[in-house]
Amino acid sequence: MDEKTLLLDRIKNYPFIIRLGIFILTLGLFWLPFAVPIYYFLGEKDPNFTTIITMAILFVIFLFLVKFWGKYIYQNSHIFKYYGLVNSQKFYQNLFKGLAIGFTFTWLLFTVESLLGWVTFQPPAMAFPRLILEGFISAIAIGFAEELFFRGWLLSELERDFSLSTSAFLSTLMFAIAHFIKPISEIIRTIVTFPALLLLGYTLVVAKRSHQNLLGISIGLHSGLVWGYYVLNVGEMITYLDRVPQWITGIDKNPIAGIMGLVFMSILLYIIKLKK
Repeated sequence: MDEKTLLLDRIKNYPFIIRLGIFILTLGLFWLPFAVPIYYFLGEKDPNFTTIITMAILFVIFLFLVKFWGKYIYQNSHIFKYYGLVNSQKFYQNLFKGLAIGFTFTWLLFTVESLLGWVTFQPPAMAFPRLILEGFISAIAIGFAEELFFRGWLLSELERDFSLSTSAFLSTLMFAIAHFIKPISEIIRTIVTFPALLLLGYTLVVAKRSHQNLLGISIGLHSGLVWGYYVLNVGEMITYLDRVPQWITGIDKNPIAGIMGLVFMSILLYIIKLKK
């Protein structure tokens, strides 16, 4: 065994925080040479396209790095299967079940708010089939990428060092913090979003563990929630009537940034726990 192989082999014995730092630093070092020129030449001209292309590159590099990480750090050539990403009928059943639950819950939230007289529905501002398809593709991409990282790689790394309960708590906390990085003034203004993110993160951990540690259910749930909101938001199908404060319906029209979002996230967690 050469010196390079010995060094890689030792990494798995390092504390979690060091392994996390090595992984993130390596990911950044490979990504920045692509991201910097793209942001320099396209950032101001087309910020949305710039974000999409740079995030896509980041995820591709992440996939290659995870494969390398599994093979050379843990001597596991099937690391994606270890994370819960498998090609099986059960995986896809869980995926579509999660999609249905997440999508339905998002629409149910706004339906309840409509019945309460807080919002109104209107026809979509674009062709509905196109809206559904675009939303589905975007949601699956987001759900797949985030779940593979947070409930796949990150959770498994935590479980190597900590108990199941502690690793669930830490992964949930890190998920919420990662989605709440913003200026202090914005953190204070939208603080109600943080407990909802904690609930969502924990729900996705519970969902995975209650489905044989397969990622299909968490990818489906995450994607379904995003998909439902994408259709309503991009399709401009919801009008807020401003009859109650934003902290009830959602600050900046973000459904999880309000009391109603917290209530529905709590209900979703309860349902997932019932199915354990």
